[in-house]
Amino acid sequence: MTGFRSRLGNWPSELGIEEHQHRVAMRPLDVECWRAVKLFLDDLTESRDMKIAVASDHRGFSVKSKILNMVAAMGHQGLDFGPESGEMVDYPDFASKVARAVSHADVERGILICGSGMGMCIVANKFDGVRAAPCHDDLTAEMSRLHNDSNVLCLSADLLGERLVHRMVEIWLATQFEGGRHMRRLEKIAEIEIENHRAAKE
Repeated sequence: MTGFRSRLGNWPSELGIEEHQHRVAMRPLDVECWRAVKLFLDDLTESRDMKIAVASDHRGFSVKSKILNMVAAMGHQGLDFGPESGEMVDYPDFASKVARAVSHADVERGILICGSGMGMCIVANKFDGVRAAPCHDDLTAEMSRLHNDSNVLCLSADLLGERLVHRMVEIWLATQFEGGRHMRRLEKIAEIEIENHRAAKE
């Protein structure tokens, strides 16, 4: 079920449908069925423990360990994707590890921390099926889940206090996607990804 939930626009292997079939244009009824099943599986996913990949650069290293503890305290499995120390590193190396894990459905969600949260977000959104959002308060954390079904949370180590980070992570992990009109918009994003791949091959 993890793969189905995490990669909007891709038909799940769990249902015995070949990988290439998600590229075929769906009829209106197909789209409605897809929408209903995904929302059902969203509810199942949110009701159980999730695997959360967490990574940072050197600026976010100390915050990363605190977030891993928060995630565990909230009943989820936090996976440390590096770095192993606070020595200077390049954020694309670690953002790509988390984004790839989310894109491949190895984890349900990811959390990335750098100085501003922006660099990590730019890298993460290069991966198919990743919807990374740079959040800076309770509202943006909640809305990124409600309306955008974000699966990677990007945080600033320099601008956010520990209490605010804890609250944002808690809200982001607990908030479910609202669906409805927002699902239609996410489907359009998935279509853009498919078209970009198609254009790159031509």
